Amino acid sequence: MSDNKPYIIVVGNEKGGTGKSMISMHIITSLLDLGFSVGSIDIDSRQGTLSRYIINRESAAQDDPTILMPTHFAFNRSMNNDRKLAEEEDRENMLAVMHELQDKDFIVFDTPGSDNFASRFAHSCADTLITPINDSFVDLDLLVHVENGKMHPSIYSEMVWNQKKNKAIRQGGTIDWIVVRNRLSNLNSRNKSEIEKVLKELSKRLGFRVADGFSERVIFKELFLKGLTVLDIKGQKFSMSHLSAKQELRNLLSMIPIIAERMKS
Repeated sequence: MSDNKPYIIVVGNEKGGTGKSMISMHIITSLLDLGFSVGSIDIDSRQGTLSRYIINRESAAQDDPTILMPTHFAFNRSMNNDRKLAEEEDRENMLAVMHELQDKDFIVFDTPGSDNFASRFAHSCADTLITPINDSFVDLDLLVHVENGKMHPSIYSEMVWNQKKNKAIRQGGTIDWIVVRNRLSNLNSRNKSEIEKVLKELSKRLGFRVADGFSERVIFKELFLKGLTVLDIKGQKFSMSHLSAKQELRNLLSMIPIIAERMKS
């Protein structure tokens, strides 16, 4: 890439259990597979799912040199009891980590399912923000609250809006926000189509695009333990389920223009 700074992808929301780390790892390996250099930052150091995924992958790479690896950092938040000082330390430490990765084509952030300064700062740096939600009305509450028949942006949506403003002020840039319907059921249902209609309306109000993520598959849990992704499965081990999962990944990546262009070449 010719730009003088990495393209930043943040995978985030303020709810756990939506597949953020799994999506982060698949984006990372896809970028590596396309020939990009990649740095990854796990802000959720307390749970550390992405970091454990990377550790598992390092073990697999010892036996298979074809397995590609990112340059990974697990970000540890400040323990300072003074909130203002802690946030300043987090800012400086985050900038230091990003400086270490300044020669990369991409930086991928995996964020926690909670609100903290480091996560908000990462959001404000995003070129593309990917917010996975489970395909349910419970998870839609992450984006909007409904009171007396009226929709109001949730705390998370307001936070994203504020970080868009912060980025515009600091860098003059924008954030391309993509909401991903993850863990989709393969069965058509009234609930599924109702969610699709609500998301379409919300996308106009809140300024995001909608993409389908991954269907619910046991294979993803098995791959995590091995540190692998669907891109690492080749030959006779490749099944129709893997093929479908790989296509779902390609569909998601094609939503990001800078990646879609490389996929075409």
